[in-house]
Amino acid sequence: MSAADLTAGATLKATRPPAPEAGFNHRSRARAVRNHVARVVMWASFAIAMVPLVWILWSVVTKGGALLLDSEWWTHSQRGITNRMVGGGAVHAIEGTLIEALATALMAVPVGVMTAIYLVEYGRGRLASVVSFTVDILTGIPSIVAALFIYAVWVTTFGFQRVGFAVCLALVLLMIPVIVRSTEEMLKLVPNDLREASYALGVPKWKTIAQVVVPTAFSGIVTGILLGLARIMGETAPLLILGPYTKDIATDLFGGLVPTLPTMINQDRTEVLQPAVDRVWGAAMTLILLILLLNIAGRLVSRLGAPKT
Repeated sequence: MSAADLTAGATLKATRPPAPEAGFNHRSRARAVRNHVARVVMWASFAIAMVPLVWILWSVVTKGGALLLDSEWWTHSQRGITNRMVGGGAVHAIEGTLIEALATALMAVPVGVMTAIYLVEYGRGRLASVVSFTVDILTGIPSIVAALFIYAVWVTTFGFQRVGFAVCLALVLLMIPVIVRSTEEMLKLVPNDLREASYALGVPKWKTIAQVVVPTAFSGIVTGILLGLARIMGETAPLLILGPYTKDIATDLFGGLVPTLPTMINQDRTEVLQPAVDRVWGAAMTLILLILLLNIAGRLVSRLGAPKT
């Protein structure tokens, strides 16, 4: 072997990375056991969490799904239907629920989104701290407390009647903190580079927020609005305190009577007669279906309204 070959071999050996130590190459048995235990615990927790969800959905679908297949359920109200009678529909409660949700959203969404924009883009100092603390307080308020507060102001103080608009005011207090917190988190996820690039082009701050920041976080904002709607559509305490139930169709928020799906469920929940029990499960299934369709529509809107890449 020549000297050149010896020199090349020595150079190759010197530049070759050292072999890994046995401790790094060998997989610890204890670590493998812990990893396997953690995986089993995770899947077991997931299965345990799914059991009540699947159980509830199965019970509602099997006991209330049959009524939804009847066209009368979607076209008739419960006017003239007693607990012993079979028939009638839930169109009055469906319309009432949607009207209540729409009226509440028209009041809560602008306030919630504007509050979140203020806290993220402008909020500095004591006023921002007070606003943020107030939102935290509203987040933990039970629905019955919000209903009693509106009752004290609307009925006791001003002497107005119990109407659907008063229910909307109570639901606004429950919906605003959900929108504020979700919108606030979505706005914080918008990269500051987008804001700085807009400022560098001479765009005012308000225009940057309206045309850059909000469109970028639009899908997340819609998701927060849907979470708020999903919460208020199933609330019962404000309806029991501020909105008397009726079996007729009533779409006037200032008319005094508020037919909704939660109060329809509460109306017949203590009955033992099978026709009334079937209507309770049917109303529950209808409410779940409405919330599901609302979430699907929201996903479509957020996808279509998201900035194009």
